[in-house]
Amino acid sequence: MNLNRENMKKIMALITFAILLYVGLQNTRLVASALRSMARLIAPFLIGGCIAFVLNVPMRFFEKNLFTGPRAAKSKKLHKLKRVGSLLLTLAVVIGVIVIVLFMVVPELYNSFATIGRQATWAVTRIPSLLNDAADLLPMFAEEIESLRESFMDINWREIGVKVSEFLQESNFLSSTFSIASSVVSGVTNTIIGIVFAIYTLLQKENLGRQFRRLFYALFPERHVDQFLRVCHLTSASFSSFLSGQCLEAFILATMFFISMSLLGMPYALVVAVLIGVTALIPIFGAFIGCFVGVFLILIASPIKALWFLVLFLVLQQVEGNVIYPRVVGGSVGLPSIWVLVAVTLGASLGGVMGMLFAIPLVSVVYTLLREHVRRCIHERGIAEKKIQ
Repeated sequence: MNLNRENMKKIMALITFAILLYVGLQNTRLVASALRSMARLIAPFLIGGCIAFVLNVPMRFFEKNLFTGPRAAKSKKLHKLKRVGSLLLTLAVVIGVIVIVLFMVVPELYNSFATIGRQATWAVTRIPSLLNDAADLLPMFAEEIESLRESFMDINWREIGVKVSEFLQESNFLSSTFSIASSVVSGVTNTIIGIVFAIYTLLQKENLGRQFRRLFYALFPERHVDQFLRVCHLTSASFSSFLSGQCLEAFILATMFFISMSLLGMPYALVVAVLIGVTALIPIFGAFIGCFVGVFLILIASPIKALWFLVLFLVLQQVEGNVIYPRVVGGSVGLPSIWVLVAVTLGASLGGVMGMLFAIPLVSVVYTLLREHVRRCIHERGIAEKKIQ
């Protein structure tokens, strides 16, 4: 081996990496603590980057359709106006959708819980009289029913409330609640900072992209940077197509539920359909969240219809998960249907909800790169096409 300057650099880098790896393995707790601290520091910016990436999809649509004349392409003022207007329209659409869903769902949930509370209060006051009526109707069980009524009347509800309060005070419930509240406050703070960071990123995305490209080309070999930027472009296109396909699939699913529930005369058809459409943005399993809330709402109005809604959901979910979703979302990212199901299953098992969100685009990128590599290898080896058909 020729020990020139380039090889010496590689050897020194390898030795440094080996030393750092050894030190890290000997101090795993310290490394884990440092990684957690670093994750907390960069969390707002990671959240902001994800928000910016998601908002950039509808924002590009508005940028392509606002001020499309030749004059707009040359005028810097119109370009800035187009950028600001597209961002404001995007934020208005997203906030509008969130507000509409909240105003549709939250009041109905409040009314349902209020109904349950009224029914529970009514049940407590009416149970003794109902037991008396039952004793009159079933005289052969009069003694048992009377004993049950006396036991119910002897219940000291105030004492039960005191014991529950003492249990909560003596247990670590309050400390757990404080910890959860702190996590919620931290999450809200990080989200607010992330939204501000996302807005600045979207307003200056070309400049940021130019600066990162200059930095990469200055530090790394040109060939490696070219390949890295190509993968980044492919990943961005795949994620954008995935988000578009996911929104289309959620709209189709919401429309199916609204039409089916309306034809079957089920209550809350529009509310449940919108809720399922929004939660269906989480791949494959997100609609089950909407199903749970839908069953709860309909159950208050009619238990029988709630049961029929559950049957309807299972039928439509099978159609959506096995027919619509693989074709719509898989077709949008250029991924065959079978690999869509594999990607979602593996993503859910490895990373939960976030794993499902990122699995399909990442698998699509790997699938595209692997397909190009295989085609190039087959072409270089001169293998006939008829052998691989």
